[in-house]
Amino acid sequence: MTVAPDRDPWVLDQTFEGPTGTVRWAALGPADAPPVVLVHGTPFSSYVWRDVARALAGGHRVYVWDLPGYGASEMRAGQDVSLAAQGRVLTALLGHWGLDRPAVVAHDFGGCVALRAHLLHGARYGRLALVDPVALPPWGSPTYRLLGANADVFTQLPPALHRALVRGYVSSASARGLRPAVLDRLVEPWCTGEGQAAFYRQIEQNDQRFTDEIQGRYGELRLPVLICWGAGDTWIPAAKGEELAKLVPGSRLRLIEGAGHLVQEDAPAELTGELTRFLSES
Repeated sequence: MTVAPDRDPWVLDQTFEGPTGTVRWAALGPADAPPVVLVHGTPFSSYVWRDVARALAGGHRVYVWDLPGYGASEMRAGQDVSLAAQGRVLTALLGHWGLDRPAVVAHDFGGCVALRAHLLHGARYGRLALVDPVALPPWGSPTYRLLGANADVFTQLPPALHRALVRGYVSSASARGLRPAVLDRLVEPWCTGEGQAAFYRQIEQNDQRFTDEIQGRYGELRLPVLICWGAGDTWIPAAKGEELAKLVPGSRLRLIEGAGHLVQEDAPAELTGELTRFLSES
């Protein structure tokens, strides 16, 4: 039976009390299967991984989670949701799950989170796949920088205007256009009273220094690395993928035609195929 997109029961049924707030998470697939951890980016949630996660769960134990300040995880005033904090949270989560050298697949600024956890905090991975990652300067569109520099102002927008802004922003991540029900699911967490403040908070707290701190260490990566990129990404152009691949020893770059920044939504089958092949390599 196929579940209608607007009734998709994507539920994170477990909790972890992390260093910056409660994290909601779930695990799919056989408990004894090889582990894979999926990391989402901004301004999204683990919901963007649903199709890929379910496909990979046929042969893997797949861990999905909403970063603190996102999706179903805790959102609160004064919360540290910076990329620095998220790297520490991922490291703590791996310890909570008891995982040693899992495969990690990370999208957007989840890529920076995964790289920081590995390079700065000692998180060990068996292999790493980066999907349109935030990893190299410059990053942050003019709109992104405007929102971050004026978070206190935008937090006070009337709810209807805020919702319209978030819908427009999230929509621009797709080259093919998001289905209305999917767009609703991605936008909804940001449209509560706490969610509106959380949306601008996470933009305000993030800046390029979090990738600057690790960029010089990409050459230290000593594990299999796959870089996937939506060929039509207007948020972070595919040229950045080529640049990153040159900095990571032995890495491979795969461009996915017809996909924008949200490759999971634009080309889930193609992305899953690339990840499945990568994860099955010995």
